[in-house]
Amino acid sequence: MQKPVGLWGAYVMGLAFAIGWTPCIGPILAAILAVAASKATVAKGAGLLAVYSLGLGLPFLAAAFAVGPFTAFLARFRAHLAHVERIMGGLLVLTGIGFLAGFFTQLNSWLIETFPVLQSIG
Repeated sequence: MQKPVGLWGAYVMGLAFAIGWTPCIGPILAAILAVAASKATVAKGAGLLAVYSLGLGLPFLAAAFAVGPFTAFLARFRAHLAHVERIMGGLLVLTGIGFLAGFFTQLNSWLIETFPVLQSIG
């Protein structure tokens, strides 16, 4: 069994994560900062940033608390991973065929006709 890499390993992993995360989070953070800067008071802008930070941080905290139970589940589930990979691969192929055949365009039209309220979302 390998020994833990320690603080430097954690630092390098965090650095790699930050570099990969920046293109995803940068534009959204810039928009939040612009909106926060345009608020009438500093407290309103800080409130927006606090809510944004809370929404960003809570999933990481939840993931940290779930690591132990998830590794226990994964140890029991490991025997079934090959089946899951085959099923997910098949679903991926079906999704690609659906895109090529125009199924999702037809599904979109049907959903809009059946549930007109969906047009107001986004």
